[in-house]
Amino acid sequence: MARAFTLPPATNPQSIGGLINVHAGRDPDYPALTCGDVTLTRRELAARINRRARALVRAGVGQDDFVAIALPNGTAFMEIAFACWAIGATPAPVPHRLPPVELSAILELMRPRLIVGDVSAADAGATVVSEADLYDADLSADPLAEAVARYVKAIPSGGSTGRPKVIVDHAPGALDPDAPSLGMQNGDAVIIPGPLYHAAPFGFGYLALAAGCHLVLTPRFDAEETLRLIERHRGAWLYVVPTMMHRIWALGEETRSRYDLSSLEIVCHIAAACPIWLKEKWIEWLGPDRIWEGYSGTESIAATLIGGREWLEHKGSVGRLAPTTQIRFLGEDGLPVAPGEIGEIYFLPPGGKGSTYHYLGAEPRAQGEWESCGDLGRMDEDGYLYLADRRTDLIISGGANIYPAEIEAAIDACPGVLCSVVVGLPDDDLGQKVHAIVEVVADAAPDAETLRNFVAERLVRYKLPRTWEITTERLRDDAGKARRTALRDARIGAQG
Repeated sequence: MARAFTLPPATNPQSIGGLINVHAGRDPDYPALTCGDVTLTRRELAARINRRARALVRAGVGQDDFVAIALPNGTAFMEIAFACWAIGATPAPVPHRLPPVELSAILELMRPRLIVGDVSAADAGATVVSEADLYDADLSADPLAEAVARYVKAIPSGGSTGRPKVIVDHAPGALDPDAPSLGMQNGDAVIIPGPLYHAAPFGFGYLALAAGCHLVLTPRFDAEETLRLIERHRGAWLYVVPTMMHRIWALGEETRSRYDLSSLEIVCHIAAACPIWLKEKWIEWLGPDRIWEGYSGTESIAATLIGGREWLEHKGSVGRLAPTTQIRFLGEDGLPVAPGEIGEIYFLPPGGKGSTYHYLGAEPRAQGEWESCGDLGRMDEDGYLYLADRRTDLIISGGANIYPAEIEAAIDACPGVLCSVVVGLPDDDLGQKVHAIVEVVADAAPDAETLRNFVAERLVRYKLPRTWEITTERLRDDAGKARRTALRDARIGAQG
């Protein structure tokens, strides 16, 4: 019988930071967390969390403070996050390779009590401690008095305005250790090959540990290594984005068939639209009851889920909303579109506007009490949601959200540039690739290499344009508006 992919209500919520102690008390030697060659048992992980929590207190962190975690994937990342929750603080994952300019802007908004990272984070002008500084074997490994963070996490985003923002999740830092999360069950091996500074891998990771699962992380994504880890740890639950799915599929049947994946119960893909052909191949390969798709956002104003068997009857849909969440589709004039037509998607969560999150550094996109993440879509007569475009201008590349305005702001600062327009072009591997069209001064034009080096000092690597186009043609009108869709479509047409 297929597992239920649900999030049941908590009946006994407890501080997330103390849940590893709960599971350690039941089976202390069961594996809790693996990354690379390191595996920690529940007892070992609980002890390290408790020591790190006391080190955080010693460093001046207290109830509801933000702690920025700018670390690569590893056991220390999750240890420090759980240590934050143990003292009622809020972890804030930050990409560990952000350029100093970008990191400084995020930290200015967030104002964390502490930043955990390396020398690259210190280059941003902030006071930084290393993960080693936050571990003292002489500190007590005993559980701490329970404290619950007001906000479970804070996640930075590039922002649609070209300026960064921080999304503060209003869920408290408490979970029920005996409530299965999205099909994860106590004792499962949960494989997450994504970077923990993104909301989905981080969220699924802490849900897995809170439910008593064995969380298996990877230092970085590798298609064949992911299959090896599933086989080695008898993985029951796997997180992927469509780019990962494509790269695993591209290994070929001979390579894929070398690995025993019979333990898999759930494959959850999220973060970007999955091509229909690719999802069909995965359903043919692993069966419809294992494949699940989620649609949501870091803001958590709404969510849908759809299983593979249901998807085969509604190909292309991301599922149906919970009946407690309201939805409407509005045109550019702000009025409702006709049933079944494409419009911008607005939601009203059960708790009303502003109940699930707030921004630092931005204002919500709203029409009265209704809020939008900028996605376009439609709903069929059976209540199934279909996305036409994940966001009007947003580029989703390799499962990561990339905002054109942020890249344009960096390009436009380069000497010799008049303005720029950044669009996403189809890419078989990444889903979309970032393409920059740059209007330059004719007699002082920077070349593509100069532009690339200039922007690389200001943006994290995955946001950098993969292709460049330099022109002296005017890209924007007097109001600063660009015909972005026309520019994108013309280049797609030129690709053939």
